[in-house]
Amino acid sequence: MNGYVITFRSVTFAQRGERQLTQNGIGCILRRTPRWMEQRGCGYCIRVPDRQAPDAVRLLRQGKIPFGRVYWLEEGQEPREVSL
Repeated sequence: MNGYVITFRSVTFAQRGERQLTQNGIGCILRRTPRWMEQRGCGYCIRVPDRQAPDAVRLLRQGKIPFGRVYWLEEGQEPREVSL
C-alpha cells in the first residue's frame, strides 16, 4: 500500500495526532515504527493515504501536535523523506 508515514517521538503525541486526524475525517493507522525508523529516533508513526497527507500535516500543525519526519512509502521502493 502506498502512502505517507508521519513519525512521532512518543505514543502520547502519536495518539493526539491520531485523534486530531480522525476527528477531522482523515483515515489513519497508528503503529510502532519499523526498525529502520527506530534508528532515527522515532518510536511511533501514523500512516495516512497519499491524497490526505497534506491535510494531515496541516491539521497536526494547527493542533500544535509535535511530529518528526514525513516519509513516502511505495511498494518495492526505499522510503524517502519528504516535505509537505
